[in-house]
Amino acid sequence: MAKVQIPYGKEKIEIEINDNNLQGVYFPNDVEKREFAAEFAKNLENANFAKFMEGDERVVFIVNDGTRPTPTAKVLKVIYDDIKDKDIYFIIATGAHRAPNDEEFEYIFGKEIYEDLKAKDRIWSHDAKNDEMVYLGKSTNGTEMYLNKIVAEAKKTIVIGSVEPHYFAGYTGGRKGFLPGVASYETITQNHKLALNKSAKALALDGNPVHEDMMDAMNVLKDIQVFSIMTILDKDHNVYETTCGDLVGAFYDAIDSAKKVFCVDIEEKTDIVISVAPYPMDIDLYQSQKAIDNGKLALKEGGILIFVSQCRMGIGGKTFFDLMASCATPQEVLDKIKVEYKLGYHKAGKMAEINTWAQTWGVTELPEDEIKAVHIKPFDSVEAALEKAFELKGKDAKVTVLPLGSLSVPNILND
Repeated sequence: MAKVQIPYGKEKIEIEINDNNLQGVYFPNDVEKREFAAEFAKNLENANFAKFMEGDERVVFIVNDGTRPTPTAKVLKVIYDDIKDKDIYFIIATGAHRAPNDEEFEYIFGKEIYEDLKAKDRIWSHDAKNDEMVYLGKSTNGTEMYLNKIVAEAKKTIVIGSVEPHYFAGYTGGRKGFLPGVASYETITQNHKLALNKSAKALALDGNPVHEDMMDAMNVLKDIQVFSIMTILDKDHNVYETTCGDLVGAFYDAIDSAKKVFCVDIEEKTDIVISVAPYPMDIDLYQSQKAIDNGKLALKEGGILIFVSQCRMGIGGKTFFDLMASCATPQEVLDKIKVEYKLGYHKAGKMAEINTWAQTWGVTELPEDEIKAVHIKPFDSVEAALEKAFELKGKDAKVTVLPLGSLSVPNILND
């Protein structure tokens, strides 16, 4: 009997799976451990970071919110002594998410730096619906680029991000700091509607309409100097690589390293897949959905996906929840989206699509009526879900486990 540990919130839980049933437990790939601070400092020097910071103009830092694993605190720890006395200002790139709470602010910045920035009133959380926006132009696809005034009127910006696979943008990082990070709600809506296209998927950049629209929209930044700091984490959330400098160049330079970490070779699809959304990506169902979308890549048609996430802050997206709850079947969800699109419907569409050819079961802390409303069958424990899954798929059914499902993109070798 194999004992398998999986994360649940900040804790670990252990499950037992018969050796004959377990195809494998797949994490992001092991990569060499590197000394972060020294390598990062060297990369900054090579990219002329000190020169970028010269002068008295305000420099606006764009940093991710608490739903991302971006090691912003580690980055700032290296550079803060050199920048703290300059005119710096930080905007949290929430996109359409809520503002962070105090615990999340400390996670983003580190306690000491957060307290210093807070005391100096140097932090603002982007509000896509209520902040003042500035129109900077339109992408070729027609996305109207309204950016937060704080960013749009800055002469210099520094974007700190992390690059990992994203279920419809191909990869996170780079351009995502601006769109959706600090864009208006309407701008985000226009871009994210493209996520309904089948070419909008993890690892795909060429031909991905969401990515291509984002990249095209970056042309509106021509009057703003941008310095980019991109990070790639390993499976233990240590920094594996950093790329610095030009927004586009630093993003693309990070892709190969991200593939080495996150693209996981799996022999074949199985009837049962356990996919976990680890902390902090387990903040709510809306964000945890990435574990579902990655898990489906390892699942046979007609199979059972056991989704595990604490969903600490609940559902997380009223629009997508209301759509799914209003429909009796997953197909009805997809049919409604064809008639009308609102921001959040792309998430509902991705979740519903899986349930047209497989089943999604959930081990979460969401109320039973809420998890059922989004067409996920609730279970109190992974053990209970597994027992039922074997009843339905047979005692010889194979199981694939993705303990870091939000960050592991299966590559099926025998597909």
